Amino acid sequence: MSALQSTATASQPSLALFFDTVQAYQRAFILKTAAELDIFTLIAKGNQTAAQIAKTCNVPERGLRVICDCLTVIGFLNKNGNRYSLTSDSAMFLDSRSPAYMGKALSFLLDPSQIEKMQRLTESVRKGGGAADSFMAGEDRLWVEFARGMAPMMVPAAEAIAQVLRPALSGKTSARILDVAAGHGIFGITVAEHFQNAQIHALDSANVLKVAEENAAARGVRARYHLLPGSAFDMDWGNGYDAVLLTNFLHHFDQPTNVSLLKKAHAALKPGGQVVILDFVPNEDRVSPPIPAMFTITMFGGTEHGDTYTFSQFSQMCSDAGFKDAKQVQLQASPESLVAARKPE
Repeated sequence: MSALQSTATASQPSLALFFDTVQAYQRAFILKTAAELDIFTLIAKGNQTAAQIAKTCNVPERGLRVICDCLTVIGFLNKNGNRYSLTSDSAMFLDSRSPAYMGKALSFLLDPSQIEKMQRLTESVRKGGGAADSFMAGEDRLWVEFARGMAPMMVPAAEAIAQVLRPALSGKTSARILDVAAGHGIFGITVAEHFQNAQIHALDSANVLKVAEENAAARGVRARYHLLPGSAFDMDWGNGYDAVLLTNFLHHFDQPTNVSLLKKAHAALKPGGQVVILDFVPNEDRVSPPIPAMFTITMFGGTEHGDTYTFSQFSQMCSDAGFKDAKQVQLQASPESLVAARKPE
């Protein structure tokens, strides 16, 4: 609950939530401006007053002061007198020197095409869904932006995937992992780091795979990282895999399409192999937890048939594709969940 919302009481109606919601877009662009000016890094380096920060990034002081005060109001900075400092969250995620830096993700999350989808939301509701998006346009520069910007956010989930696979992969002399819609590649790369005999096969568009290849080289696993450029719908995925990763992919499609993709995963796996799904999984009430529940509107406004799915829906889709023993793993450092299921032996 924000500071504005907390002013409302059960007995006294308040406009706080209304204004908090209407002005939410301003907060996003305040943060984007701060990242583009690298304000958080400059503060971390010791430039703590508006005058010092403005001089260092060569902008007039007035606008810089306004941005820093607003960042303080919404919780990204602390202010004592005329001196600003980072919160622990800002130090971790918004100092550009941090390995967990999230500033690059803003190029994807606040891309004009993303904003435009929300501006057309009334139209989408009236016709029952968003326009066909560019997800299948493999060369779309937006998905390259996604691959370059979103990797730090996915590290906790990637580590969790490696742990889910540990019982099956530990002690194997060799293992083959298929990472579908690999994007930045962090999921398969992390598995390769944990299991030295694992060979990763990454499927995505050629331009996006260039980013994954760079990341694999930087993490020292390029020799075991194999590129499969093309469409997940059109390509033969091959067979003999120990695990198939479907990360942040199924929410773009309706349930029949997802069952068809899961059947491809089933055919690609060895008997006893696992499919591991990473996604936003709301509770059965579909209004909690807040982040998975709200992700539904992103899919509704931005895709023709996309949605979020509850665990019971994922479990049924897995069953319809021939999998057994579906289980959900709620991640501690992420709003997403894993859903893992097994191909019968």
